[in-house]
Amino acid sequence: MPKIKTHRGAAKRFKKTPRGKVKANHAYHSHILGKKSPKRKRKLRKSMGLGQSDVKRVMRVLPY
Repeated sequence: MPKIKTHRGAAKRFKKTPRGKVKANHAYHSHILGKKSPKRKRKLRKSMGLGQSDVKRVMRVLPY
């Protein structure tokens, strides 16, 4: 069997944690930041965990 290729776009956006969870960054934090409150921008800086249905899809494209 050949190796499974990693989806490079997904590899740049998601990271697997040692316990098998998937971390991702929040959207809406790259531009048009003037109208967003400091509190909102501060919360968008942090990473978030994905839901179970999304985790299955991400694990499929990140085999290693």
